[in-house]
Amino acid sequence: MTDHKIVHWELMGTDGDAMKGFYEGLFGWKTEPVPGFEAYHIVGEESSGLAGAVGKGNEQMPQYQTMYVQVANVDEHLAKAEGLGGTMVVPRTVVPGMVTFGLFTDPGGNLVGVVEEDVPAAE
Repeated sequence: MTDHKIVHWELMGTDGDAMKGFYEGLFGWKTEPVPGFEAYHIVGEESSGLAGAVGKGNEQMPQYQTMYVQVANVDEHLAKAEGLGGTMVVPRTVVPGMVTFGLFTDPGGNLVGVVEEDVPAAE
């Protein structure tokens, strides 16, 4: 594993379909919906240079942009971020068969995600 590389990004708004259409129209990005996730569309590396997603935010964060940095352990890095003056926003979250991630804000208020390289087992 290459330590701490950026591996994913997200651009989310209140209208996921509008976000999808905007970025498809603006940059020609090809998107694929993710089954089970409302208005969350993956943008492949071949379209944007680094895989990411556009779509609809949630009640806590209706619109946001973030990047995800790969780490060995989400809990350790969330704690480290807090120790350095950051604030945890989303604790360690496991989506079986997809991803283990967490989110924090840095001292400047920027939202940053951490994601483990290993994909958790599907249920």
